[in-house]
Amino acid sequence: MTSEPEAPDDDVVELRVHGVSGANAEQILDRPHSRQVAGDRSGGFYRPRPGYPDTKGAAGVTLEAYRWSDLPSGTTIRTLSLMFLLPFMLCNVAFWMRPTRRDSSSGAVLKAICRLLALTLTMLYVLAAMGVALDLIAWRCMPNPSCLAGRPWLSWIGDRPTGLTLATFALLPAAALGLVWRLAARPGRDFDAFHTSATASGAHQLSAVAQWDGAPTVGRLRSLHVAAGLMTLSIGLVTARINSGPSNLGVALAIVTGALLLTCIVMVCVHSLIDLVPVDSFADRFVRGLRTLACVLAVVVLVAVAVDPTPWRVSEGLPGYATAVGLTILTQTILLFALGAGALLNRNQVSRGHAATAGAARGAGPSDRRRAGPDPTPAVGIEPDEVRRGIGHDGLNAGPLRGLGAPVMAAVATGLAVAISADLVYRVADLLNRRASVGNDRAISPPLGYKWAVFVFLVAAATTLVSAVIIILVSRHARIRTARATVAHDYPDAPPAAGYRLRQIERMIARARFTERIETIAVVYACVVGVGMPSSLLGMLELAPNTTVQRLTGIPAAAIDFAIQVGSFVIAAVVLALLVGGIFAYRTSEFRRYVGVLWDLGTFWPRAAHPFAPPCYAERAVPELTRRIVHLTGQGHGVLLTGHSHGSVLLAATILQLPPNVCSRLALLTYGSPLRRIYTRLFPAYVNEAVLCEVGNRVHWRWINLWRDTDPIGGWVFSPHRPGRAPTVSGPADGVDRRLRDPVDVVPPPGDSVPPPIVGHWPGESDPRFAVAVAELAGRLRNRLH
Repeated sequence: MTSEPEAPDDDVVELRVHGVSGANAEQILDRPHSRQVAGDRSGGFYRPRPGYPDTKGAAGVTLEAYRWSDLPSGTTIRTLSLMFLLPFMLCNVAFWMRPTRRDSSSGAVLKAICRLLALTLTMLYVLAAMGVALDLIAWRCMPNPSCLAGRPWLSWIGDRPTGLTLATFALLPAAALGLVWRLAARPGRDFDAFHTSATASGAHQLSAVAQWDGAPTVGRLRSLHVAAGLMTLSIGLVTARINSGPSNLGVALAIVTGALLLTCIVMVCVHSLIDLVPVDSFADRFVRGLRTLACVLAVVVLVAVAVDPTPWRVSEGLPGYATAVGLTILTQTILLFALGAGALLNRNQVSRGHAATAGAARGAGPSDRRRAGPDPTPAVGIEPDEVRRGIGHDGLNAGPLRGLGAPVMAAVATGLAVAISADLVYRVADLLNRRASVGNDRAISPPLGYKWAVFVFLVAAATTLVSAVIIILVSRHARIRTARATVAHDYPDAPPAAGYRLRQIERMIARARFTERIETIAVVYACVVGVGMPSSLLGMLELAPNTTVQRLTGIPAAAIDFAIQVGSFVIAAVVLALLVGGIFAYRTSEFRRYVGVLWDLGTFWPRAAHPFAPPCYAERAVPELTRRIVHLTGQGHGVLLTGHSHGSVLLAATILQLPPNVCSRLALLTYGSPLRRIYTRLFPAYVNEAVLCEVGNRVHWRWINLWRDTDPIGGWVFSPHRPGRAPTVSGPADGVDRRLRDPVDVVPPPGDSVPPPIVGHWPGESDPRFAVAVAELAGRLRNRLH
């Protein structure tokens, strides 16, 4: 769709970018009627429909909205399908949370660890499908008459040879791998027109987000993951065949499949081939050749297993399967600990670098200080609670996750993947297990490694829940005290009748201040998962959780079995919650405001670790915003960029990629922004003090950030000072942050029966104070233009 011609007097265009609320164009514009002027239904630009009154914004600016909410979600079916890829997405997010520096030699090592961990998640996914199709159904259920009874969909193949049965049911794991392959290979035609040629990134790494064409890297990783998944399936079949009677063909296939899997593992770590070579290069042909060879080899293995006449030995489970599961989980544990150690070492190096930079800034002259950005030395009057929250004057990376976000997020992703895989096998085994009281039918039970995984998940969930309760209770007094002081300062003349409303505001502020404590809860869960995952070794040693725990702690074995059942149902409830969340996050804007934070944060980053993660919406949104802004400024307009929530992150990445002549015609208004509160803490290598100062410098500090104490997601960017108090930074950054009292009053206004609402994280385009900020920035921009 082509852009509409603008009127000559449209000297300033206010371009609004929404956040996770997923609002429609009318809500973003705060106007009842709109029409699309550029883009498409997934990501488009809208303006008020002409012919209606009040089509202009504050100070007479031309209103325009960019709606991108369908890029990370889209249709309900697509959203639900992507929810199954949540562990892959979290693993990909962990890749971007590495506290790397460009001059750090450990960066390549941490990068390789993240990609290896992502590869093990794909292998675990295939192993889970193998556990259902091969171990439970083909190996345990088929020889069991009580399992086949009443199941014609299984009994039709019950009298076939074991090899043929295994080869037939091996098609199910292959189909499961093909499903995620298909989902990952179709990011949609919505992104096809926005691939750009690779260019040199700027001084800050955030400037490179969506600047390159990520398709080649994703394609190479996808080929390697598909090949590794197929080789995991093939090795499992060949190992079972060899254990029941080795043959020359079986040994040869084992060697070839093992060598191909090892090649995939090595290739994942060769960053120069995965990331930097041009399209249609040797690397592309090589990885596609590996994928083709893996497909051919998988077919050869299936045929060899199906036609081999060697008798199969009877055993409790599919030979070698439990060992493969245990080794995979053990490998993930080793990688998690290596990632944690590397991130801790890197964090110490970065901390020393930050200290040296801060010392240099304090010793610099006035002109040098302006170039270095805001003075990190705290001014008198900084809020003591801000320091306790870890986001005070030097708290960009403070808190439990300071530099350790990558191993924590990777542990969460791995723990979730292991738990879902274990519960899938456990639930199917429970469904198939019809143990008869006659004959010698074998019980249908999952491998012990999966039982240990379910038990560890329950322990981790219980420990996390207890820790959350303790943290809530311990921090409640400080949060309530700070909230009461804030409310007393904001509403000194509140009448006694407003007591209930004041208590509501206090609770809202106290809950909003709990956001920083979530880091500690995440660390607790990650530590318990990391410590508990090696228990898979006990499963390899044929040690059951019930008897082992009883021997070590004295807890009855029956209680442990009951706990494992409870843990299985808890995991099933988590999966169900993910599905329900996917539905309501797409259909209900209020629900999406909470669930969408994690989803939009995860899908903001390109797929650089796991190719089966959901596609990155920034790969379209940032180039699209860049082109639109360049077009508007090229028409002679000034552009006031207003971003809410994650929209402010998109705008920050966009500004860092715009040329100086375009930035000279820009102003920036952010509100509910998570740039400082979330992104600087979770992604310190991409959003930090220097990046924020660079954004301010590029727009010549025509930047206002509105924030509220009741907002659990957004916050201040440079200074948490409040009206009447001195900023905690010096230089041009001291005028960026402006706190808004929320709500505006605690008593009903004249002619109304209810007091003004508590806005929290909701957008505030209809707030008069928002209009004041727009008018101020528009005036400053017009002074620059004229």
